[in-house]
Amino acid sequence: MEQIMSPHHHQHHYRSIPDTYAGRSLFITGATGFMGKVLVEKLLRDCPDLKCIYLLIRTKKGIDAAQRRDDYLKHLVFDRIRETNRSQLDKVKLIRGDILSEGLEISESDRALLSENVEIIFHCAANVRFDQELKQAINFNTNGTLRVLKLAEQMKRLMAFVHVSTAYCQCNEEVVEERAYPAPHNPLGISKLADLVESDVLDLVTPSLLNNLPNTYAYTKALTEGLVYSYRDRFPIAIARPTIVVAAWKEPLPGWIEGTNGPTGLMIGGGRGIIRSMHCNPDYETDLMPVDITMNAIIAFAADRVNNQNDRDIMYCNVSGANVNPLTWGEALETGRKKFYDNPLCFALWYPDGSIKSNYYYHTLCVILFHYLPAYLIDFLLIVLRKKPFMIKIQKRISQGLEVLQYYTTKVWIFKNDNMRAMYSRLSEDDREKFYFDMSHVHWPTYFLNYIMGVRQYVLKEPPETLPKARKLLKKLYIMDKLVQVAIYALILWLAYCYWDVVIGSIQFVFDSAIDGVRKTITPTRGAHSMRT
Repeated sequence: MEQIMSPHHHQHHYRSIPDTYAGRSLFITGATGFMGKVLVEKLLRDCPDLKCIYLLIRTKKGIDAAQRRDDYLKHLVFDRIRETNRSQLDKVKLIRGDILSEGLEISESDRALLSENVEIIFHCAANVRFDQELKQAINFNTNGTLRVLKLAEQMKRLMAFVHVSTAYCQCNEEVVEERAYPAPHNPLGISKLADLVESDVLDLVTPSLLNNLPNTYAYTKALTEGLVYSYRDRFPIAIARPTIVVAAWKEPLPGWIEGTNGPTGLMIGGGRGIIRSMHCNPDYETDLMPVDITMNAIIAFAADRVNNQNDRDIMYCNVSGANVNPLTWGEALETGRKKFYDNPLCFALWYPDGSIKSNYYYHTLCVILFHYLPAYLIDFLLIVLRKKPFMIKIQKRISQGLEVLQYYTTKVWIFKNDNMRAMYSRLSEDDREKFYFDMSHVHWPTYFLNYIMGVRQYVLKEPPETLPKARKLLKKLYIMDKLVQVAIYALILWLAYCYWDVVIGSIQFVFDSAIDGVRKTITPTRGAHSMRT
C-alpha cells in the first residue's frame, strides 16, 4: 500500500495514536454493539494511557444498566485484557442513558461530569436493520444523533466528534467521494414530521421520501450526515463511512462475529440448505471490511481529527478497501461455499447446494421451485402430523432479507478512499503494526475459513468439536438430495413413458389445429381478392 501513497504534509509533527489518546476521556454510544465492542477493546488494549471511557448504556429487558456494564466487561472479547492488564477495565465508566429518550435521559451529575471531562466522542449507536419502518429509523438514527450532538455542544474540552456513518448512505451516486453531500430533505423538518405524524401515515409517504434510496436505513443515515454537517462550526467533526462490516480478521479473535446481519445471515441460510438461489452479479466487487480493520481506521481517523484542530472543516473518510484487495461476489460466495462443505453446520434442513443467478427472472423461478414449494410441502406434512408449521414463515423472512441484500449485490459503486490511504501513509511503523488497516495483507480464503468457523462458534454456538457429527449429517443429506433428484427424473421419465401416446397425440392435435388455423386465415383473403378482380 505504501508505494501508492505520497507522504503528507502532517509528517513533521506526527504524534503516535497511543500518545494522542493518552490522558484523554472518551464518550462512546453504541458500545454494546458489534463494532462498539471491538472499538472499546482496542482502545483499552493498545492505548494504555487513556484516562477513561464513558459508555452510554440503557436498562434493557429488565436488566439494570450497571449490571449490563459488568456483564459487558465479562464478554470474551475482553479476555486478553483481563489476562494481561486487568486494571484497564476499571477505566470503563457507566453513563446511564438511552439514545431514544429526550436529552438521552442522562442525570444532571453525569451531564456535568461529561461536560468537564470528555475530549473525544465516538457516536456508533444506530439501528442497522434495513427493513424497519421510517418512524423508528428516524427516531434512532437521526433523532438519536441529534440528542448526542446537543450533548456534545455542552462539552467544554471537545476535540473530536466522530460520527460512524455508512458508505451506502449515498446509494444514488455511482462514485462516492470523501466529502459532504446534501441531505435528501431538511433533517430537522423530517425529524419533526416523524414526531407529529402517526407511523401508518408516515409509511404511506415513505416511498416518495426515499426517492430511489433502497431502504429507511440508507435514507436516515443520509439525513443524519446532513444533520451532523450543520454542527460543523460548533466543534471539530469527523465522519467515517465504512462499507459492509463483517467478521474480524485478526482481533480480538480471528473470525469473531456477532448477529446475523448482511452476509452472515446469507451464510447461515445457505449452510442450512434453506437459501438455494440468490440474485447477484458475480462480477461486481463486494466491499467487505473486517471489523478490526474498520475500527482501527476509525481510531486512527479520530486521532487525526484531534491532531488537526486548526482545520475547522469536517473530515471525511470512506473506510473501504476494494481498490487494494478486490474480491467479487462470485469469488466470495464460491470460496464461502467450499469452506462450508469442509466445515458444515450441525443442523441443516437440506443439502446446501444453492447458487447465484445474474438473471432476475431465472432467480425468481428458482425461488418458487426451491424455496417456496419445499416450504409448503414441509408445512403440509407438519399439519398432517399435527405439528406446528413454520417453514413458510421462515421462507418469507428469508425472502425479505434477500430482497434487501440483493440491492447491494446487483449494483456497483466506487468508494474513493484517498483520505484513508493518506492517513495510513502518515502512520509510524509501530502504529501501522498495532492499528493495521491495510487491506492488501488479507488472504481471502483463510479469512473465509475463519469467518465460517466464527459463525459456527460465536453465532450458532457450535464449537469445533461438533464438526465430525456435522460432516456425517452432510453426507446423509447429500445422499438424500441425490435420491430425490433421481426420483424426480424417474417420475418425469415414467410419466413420459406411460402417457407417450397422449403426449404425442396432444402435440399432433395442437400442431394440426395451428396448421388449420393458418389455412383458414389465408383462404378467405384469397377469396375476397378474386371477387374484387
